[in-house]
Amino acid sequence: MHLGALAFFESDGEADSDSACDSAALAKLLAERAAAIPRLRMRVRPVWLPVGGAAWSTAKDFDVRRHVRQIRLPDGDFAAHATEIAGELMEQPLERGLPPWEMYVLTAPGSRAFAVLVKLHHALADGMRAVAIGAGIFDQIAGARAAGARRVRSVPPRSWLPGPHQVVGFARERLEEVGRAVGISASVMRASRFDLWGESALASGSSGTRRLGTAVLGLDDVLKIRRAAGGTANDVLLTVVAGGLRRWMLERGEPLPSGADPRALVPVSRRRPGSGAACGNKLSAYLVGLPVSEADAWARLTAVRRAMDRNKAEGPGRGAGAVAVLADHLPPLAHRFGAPIAGSAARMLFDVLVTSVPLPRSTLSLGGSPLRAIYPMAPLARGQSLAVALSTYGGQVHVGLVADAEAVPDLDRLAGSLTEELATLLRAATG
Repeated sequence: MHLGALAFFESDGEADSDSACDSAALAKLLAERAAAIPRLRMRVRPVWLPVGGAAWSTAKDFDVRRHVRQIRLPDGDFAAHATEIAGELMEQPLERGLPPWEMYVLTAPGSRAFAVLVKLHHALADGMRAVAIGAGIFDQIAGARAAGARRVRSVPPRSWLPGPHQVVGFARERLEEVGRAVGISASVMRASRFDLWGESALASGSSGTRRLGTAVLGLDDVLKIRRAAGGTANDVLLTVVAGGLRRWMLERGEPLPSGADPRALVPVSRRRPGSGAACGNKLSAYLVGLPVSEADAWARLTAVRRAMDRNKAEGPGRGAGAVAVLADHLPPLAHRFGAPIAGSAARMLFDVLVTSVPLPRSTLSLGGSPLRAIYPMAPLARGQSLAVALSTYGGQVHVGLVADAEAVPDLDRLAGSLTEELATLLRAATG
């Protein structure tokens, strides 16, 4: 289960030189900045207690050079070559026993453009934490971290023993958690579908191969639609995904669902502001039906808004989409044996992952070269053939599509359908 991002930069080197971008210098810079991030030195090790448990520990033999690599691409369309190789790299497993991450510097002779692929295992960090880790390579964040490290002073630990009121409060919280877990489990059982819909590529089995597709949506267009319809920009983007899937399925000659529409799992972060660099995953999610059977684009947006409003009224800690919350209440041995089963059963709960990945709003650069575009890549669960991730940067929404290469060979066509759907919604919004 890998997640990551493909970032494109433009250097100020001469385009007619043999190599406008010094890949060795870029790799060295990346290695220095990655080595300064404590989380990237961590690896998983088994522990005796609790039974079946595991713990994160600092790798004593950590060598950042084993994680940062250089790839020289052929002449031609740099973005197309970089996107293709990124898909191939995402399907390769990470080496066991090492901290679970990799970075690649992608360059081409005579090109002022270069790209960086960041690849993390989902166990290392959830989407929010992955953003914080990945952002550490940029000039602005790396500089701020270095300045902050010089100002940090150690604080002596305080001893603390719980009093009677704290003990009672702790017991009450544990009982509430048990009740919440039982409610989520019941919601999952009710929401599971044993009659999987359609003959769509979304229902195809996993081949283990990967393909990456990209699309760019105008943020101003998204905001115009939101102002006309109400709701949120995320509602608009979910509708764009639904409409794009509809166009794509019709072009492929696939029958549209006559019963239940495909479901999207929409992750929701449970991290609190200022929670720091806490390890692990703090996620919940909403389940949303994508109204691909609805012919009218504006009606699709209305349906998505209503579904998201219902989800938000319940909150991220309830409902079938909150299945990730259950992980907080299971013993380690249940995690070890239950995770593969849960991964295989994901297909019965949802059809496609759609996630929005927040980025810093400031202009970013690497080694003085400005960031031009960044495409997030969501993990593809077993039994899933498509995952959609979106990030906003520089007045644009960058869409990263990760697909099973055999199930979805025409991923570029799906990417084009998203831009067409946004244009349709914009026409409806502006009359």
